[in-house]
Amino acid sequence: MLYRDALLRDVIPFWERHSVDEECGGYFTCLDRQGSVYDTDKFIWPQARQVWTFAMLYNRLEKKEQWLEIARHGVEFLRKYGMDAEGNWYFALNREGKPLVQPYNIFSDCFAAMAFSQYALASGDDDAEKIALKTYRNILQRRDNPKGKYSKVVPGTRPLKTFALPMILVNLSLEMEHLLNRGDMDTTVDGCLNEVMTLFLDRDRNLIFEHVLPDGSHPDCFDGRLINPGHGIESMWFAMDVAHRRNDKKLAAKAVDIVLSTLDFGWDSEYGGIFYFLDAEGKAPRQLEWDQKLWWVHLEALVALTKGYALTGHSKCLQWYEKVQRYAWQRFPDPEFGEWFGYLNRRGKVLLDIKGGMWKGCFHVPRALYLCYKEFQQMDSGK
Repeated sequence: MLYRDALLRDVIPFWERHSVDEECGGYFTCLDRQGSVYDTDKFIWPQARQVWTFAMLYNRLEKKEQWLEIARHGVEFLRKYGMDAEGNWYFALNREGKPLVQPYNIFSDCFAAMAFSQYALASGDDDAEKIALKTYRNILQRRDNPKGKYSKVVPGTRPLKTFALPMILVNLSLEMEHLLNRGDMDTTVDGCLNEVMTLFLDRDRNLIFEHVLPDGSHPDCFDGRLINPGHGIESMWFAMDVAHRRNDKKLAAKAVDIVLSTLDFGWDSEYGGIFYFLDAEGKAPRQLEWDQKLWWVHLEALVALTKGYALTGHSKCLQWYEKVQRYAWQRFPDPEFGEWFGYLNRRGKVLLDIKGGMWKGCFHVPRALYLCYKEFQQMDSGK
């Protein structure tokens, strides 16, 4: 099968061969096209995400000791160097683990909680479980002011709410289901889903906005008009996972409908592919990289469309899947050196031929390949 073969014969071997730092611990994630290291700094997002990936594959696909060992290698580095004295996760470390960037970004905590939770499930490591739970509770305490003293915003002038945190808390809570009290987990998931579907969803356009005022309205500014198609699509397969667990057909149908609307809005009709950022009113986005075509956006679309078709049988999911699949598989995989390119220009040509960096690591590609493989496997078996 396409997805399983790409995962196990191409993508995972690339990271196994090139990323493990045997001398200092953790992983090299800044890898060029051939897998050579071009920067040794260690960013918490891709470090934690790689732990999660290998632990997840160990838990859900095959009990390969090599995968568990690679996950342990990252966990030990993060456990030793990743947090400040209060348990907040730094954003960046040097190769040896000394902090470079303060813990201003709560998503470091989110990915660390995911990583330690999945590793605890794989290994039975009680301390890893405690770290995961402590980090999760810290996230919930910080969610109303995630950047704290590191925020540059002047309070009160434009009190925007940001979509990314409630979006990821849905997925994080489901990931940590084996560690959480069911009632507390449902409360968090329900609260975040309510925010997503009532505040951030513009019902007239059926699009998710990245920033809204507390009443859900859109200020006429760069942030207030910003659409990130990839975020909107990814969040909807998180919602589909909730719908599947609860047998909530209405939520599943709504999530699919939003994915389809987002693809209609975000697809580049001239050159193909999904735009990175767009302005809801068609004005110039602030982000100069707005028209790039990114790996993770297209992978999240494939996951959402596969899950959406499995849940609802909506024919447009299949039509869009074939369109996105054709675009992505013709352009992102690197048949010569393995793994996927991350950054294409608007015309679909490789813009940066790196395989990893500050943001791209061992996460979106293997996660999407695994999830699509499992969905097709279940559909083929009739489950």
